[in-house]
Amino acid sequence: MSTPAPVEIDTRLEMFVEDSLIERLEGQATLRLQQPVPREESLVTDRPWEGNMCGYMTVFRDGPTCRLYYKGWAVDLLHPESRDGELHLPHEPVIAMAVSDDGIRWQRPQLGLHEFAGSRDNNIVWRAAEPLWKGMHGFSPFADRNPAAAPEVRYRAVGAAWDSTKGLFALQSPDGVRWALTQDTPIMTGCAFDSQNLAFWDTVRGEYRAYMRDVGPDWYRGIKTATSSDFLHWTVPEWLEYPGAPAEQLYTNQVLPYSRAPHYFLGFPTRYVERPWSPSIEALPELEHRRLRAANHPRYGTALTDGLFMASRDGRRFKRWDEAFIRPGLRTEGSWAYGDCYQCWGMLETASALPGAPRELSVYAPERYWRGPATVFRRHTLRLDGFVSLHAPLGGGELVTKPISFQGNRLQLNISTSAGGSARVELLRPEGGAPIAGFTLAECHDIIGDTLAYTVQWQNGADLQQLAGEPVRLRFVLHDADLFSYQFQPGT
Repeated sequence: MSTPAPVEIDTRLEMFVEDSLIERLEGQATLRLQQPVPREESLVTDRPWEGNMCGYMTVFRDGPTCRLYYKGWAVDLLHPESRDGELHLPHEPVIAMAVSDDGIRWQRPQLGLHEFAGSRDNNIVWRAAEPLWKGMHGFSPFADRNPAAAPEVRYRAVGAAWDSTKGLFALQSPDGVRWALTQDTPIMTGCAFDSQNLAFWDTVRGEYRAYMRDVGPDWYRGIKTATSSDFLHWTVPEWLEYPGAPAEQLYTNQVLPYSRAPHYFLGFPTRYVERPWSPSIEALPELEHRRLRAANHPRYGTALTDGLFMASRDGRRFKRWDEAFIRPGLRTEGSWAYGDCYQCWGMLETASALPGAPRELSVYAPERYWRGPATVFRRHTLRLDGFVSLHAPLGGGELVTKPISFQGNRLQLNISTSAGGSARVELLRPEGGAPIAGFTLAECHDIIGDTLAYTVQWQNGADLQQLAGEPVRLRFVLHDADLFSYQFQPGT
């Protein structure tokens, strides 16, 4: 069998979120999905125009400011109308925005743009016209990085009509605050659109890409994608593929290019699970409220949601991890309900609470959906690139890559070991796998510690310039360690 042509990774950061560069795992090595750590409550939606069904969050950094967009909405389950099978909604939906300097402490700017209950003292940025409320359902904005974008469309968004079967609409803004429909007709039809649909400019491929919700045979809830050169005319949406993954019901998709490695598409979909009444369901938090929800519709009482993780290099075929990325959690209230754990679209780099620790990633998810007067948006954190690790216990394990070629002369690792653990790296010939002299396992100094950028050292130093552009394989050998990413970089 001939050796496959090397994959040119240049100086790109590579992770283990999917397996296209992996030749084999040996010993006790595994790929381990990580879980973010719950942190503080970022925002409690207790304003009159918000309520207990807020969600569909979008977050991104725009210069010095972090922006958080979300749906303001509420339901009153104690109202007679709700008990008769129609949810009573105290007010129409709105789109609001919070801002932050650091992604940790959030404020509501008083924008004065839209009137609510006779006052403009609020942070509402979009309030669509009845009866269709075009662009309101799942409103998802982004800063358009297309170099050809005109100033008046520096920010774009997509959103469905409140009756989502009417199609997906485009919106635009010069500042991310004052929004208007780009056109009165939808830019896309033919899908269900009954969730948070989204679109963005793909800087690597030079095109707009959209991800939207649709429903297939037997009420299969899933995700489709389409592309566009102008944001108004789109290809026919196609279902995403998840080779080897079980069939799952998916609501939101939250796909985006990873900022530190934009050749990866990362997705954070919501998994929807319907279950029958059982002792386990009745033992979950807030049983009386669960029964109250079920009085309106059975699935409102027993359906559950959590957050998943998936990754792709082409934007259509995804490695979807079966285990939850965000679980409902060990809590006696505000959790384990249909509507919780809908992860935000986007993530931020934020400061760590640990003195001396490097910056980390923050993602956000809602809690207390349906219950009480307000929803809670909670921040969760994980290390940079810390979605999936190559893990091995103290007994050891290893991973060998497919043939690659690189540029640069230093290999840096994002790695964590125990005090008793270690890692080493070996470079192999692509055919036959013979170790390359000077870069063998025996010549590699033990790697220990916990760092985002450890430069690998062999007995003759760290310089790999002589191998730049040549096909090689990488062999990572770990003992009680987790490797999150690797990157070849120029160095002195």
